[in-house]
Amino acid sequence: MKGNWLFKSLAIFVLLAILLTACKPTETVAPTEPPMAGEPTEVVPPVTAPTETAPPEPPAEPKVAVFIFTQEFDNLNPYYTNMWFSSITQQLWDAWAWDFDDKNAPHPVLVAEMPSIENGGLSEDGKVITMKLRDDIVWSDGEPITSADFIFTYEMIMNPSNTVASTYPNDQIETIEAPDDRTVVLTFSEPFIPWVATLWHGLLPKHVLEPVFEAEGTIDNAEWNLKPTVGCGPFVFAEWESGSFVRFVANENYWLGRPMLDEIFIRFVPDDASQINALLAGDGDLGTFFAYSDVPQLEEAGIEIYTVQSGYNEGWYIVLSEDAHPALQDVRVRQAIAMGFDRETLVEDLLLGLTKVAVTYWDNTPYANPALEPWPYDPDQAMALLEEAGWVDTNTDGTRDKDGVELILKYGTTTRAVRQDTQAVAQQQLAEIGVGLELLNYDYDLFFAVDGPCAMGELDIMEWSDTTDFPDPNTSYWLISEIPTEDYPVGLNWQRINDPEVDALFQLQATQVDPDERVATFHEISKLIYERVYWLGLWQDPDLFGVTGKIQNIKFSGTTPFYNIIEWELAD
Repeated sequence: MKGNWLFKSLAIFVLLAILLTACKPTETVAPTEPPMAGEPTEVVPPVTAPTETAPPEPPAEPKVAVFIFTQEFDNLNPYYTNMWFSSITQQLWDAWAWDFDDKNAPHPVLVAEMPSIENGGLSEDGKVITMKLRDDIVWSDGEPITSADFIFTYEMIMNPSNTVASTYPNDQIETIEAPDDRTVVLTFSEPFIPWVATLWHGLLPKHVLEPVFEAEGTIDNAEWNLKPTVGCGPFVFAEWESGSFVRFVANENYWLGRPMLDEIFIRFVPDDASQINALLAGDGDLGTFFAYSDVPQLEEAGIEIYTVQSGYNEGWYIVLSEDAHPALQDVRVRQAIAMGFDRETLVEDLLLGLTKVAVTYWDNTPYANPALEPWPYDPDQAMALLEEAGWVDTNTDGTRDKDGVELILKYGTTTRAVRQDTQAVAQQQLAEIGVGLELLNYDYDLFFAVDGPCAMGELDIMEWSDTTDFPDPNTSYWLISEIPTEDYPVGLNWQRINDPEVDALFQLQATQVDPDERVATFHEISKLIYERVYWLGLWQDPDLFGVTGKIQNIKFSGTTPFYNIIEWELAD
């Protein structure tokens, strides 16, 4: 019994020793080859077990700003479009030679400095402009931008094989020369004062488009027009899905610095309501071109509204072509229409009093004649003028007539809701003075097309919002040389106004180096257009941008809205 107990005790003792040894932490020793005979044995220090390394950080989410636009681009080539939505995006991917800051002062982009008399870039007589290009400017594919690109751009605009939107103001240039790769010299036969606001709105890449022109004799059908994968802005075109979206990604070769944002994603929606819903739902970071009636709900949702003076005014363009209504040839009828439409109440009710009735094409600038006030709403005086002009209701149908012609005018505009509402109000009010309105609405692309109802002179009254060569007061809309013809179908004087006095004043102001003299000339121009009712202002129409708090460091220009886009940042 005693022997079995001793044996068991010994066994237990051995087992405990084994267990204690197993519980003691051990050192991991690197395996070694046994030493060769006669070779001293090397003492190998212990090696600790490798610790686990942290997994790599996931790549940062790209910084994407989403814009909501209610109109899709018709073209991205800056010289093939007059569309506002296309022009404001040019600062993203196809830089102007200079852009404009939030005070609408010019700021060099492709040039080293703004040409001036002081630095020798502008001749004393205002006829010669010498542009010195920056040394570091390159296309997004790394190809240097040189004076040859400027010469090529000019040649493509002026070549009749290319159906550009307009040759103006390049047709004012007498000669263009490139003494070297970094210098461009423009010579005019007369001083051309609006050059700062009108020249070099985008640049065409010679190395991309010249082979197309040489092969096809035109760049009208160049793939670059719709897919400009080579540009010279802070972003570069990436993708366009028609009817849906377009993407621009950061240009790594932009000489003024890589943008803080990685991508601008522009989503196209069919109407104002879709845009507002997208902003309210957080599906977009920036919207624009919405109605004043949408402002309260946007502000209530915490969306900041930026009101940016850009020279735009909504108005009626009265058509005086041979095919237009004969009543409009009489200034008394045009004045009667102005006094038969209560625009003050329209602005108060339809636009919530958030803007004012536009008096002249140059409101909110020094060029608007300060002595002018909106035509008063005076239906009695309006009817008296119509009677005086011989337009009476001989058949008691409620509409005035003369020589068997009813005074019913074709009034056309786009399908934008605020414009359709304006049409309805105008139709009701003018009916009270015996003037009928046939209301017509068109999709934007058709309305402003070269072969559309405006350009072809198919309407009597046209409505849209437009500006001058802002911040310059110049415009070519009333030039006789801009009346469309078979030989010049792209002329911009769609009203077909042939007024030698107004034309002469426009020609004069473009040459006036003295700013005070130029202001006086525009006061006379604005007075004549007002009194002769070639254009009737409806409301002042500054740019409205709605921006969520997600985007920071925003500034807007009334001329080049996204001029500081490289500084925009997304909040964390």
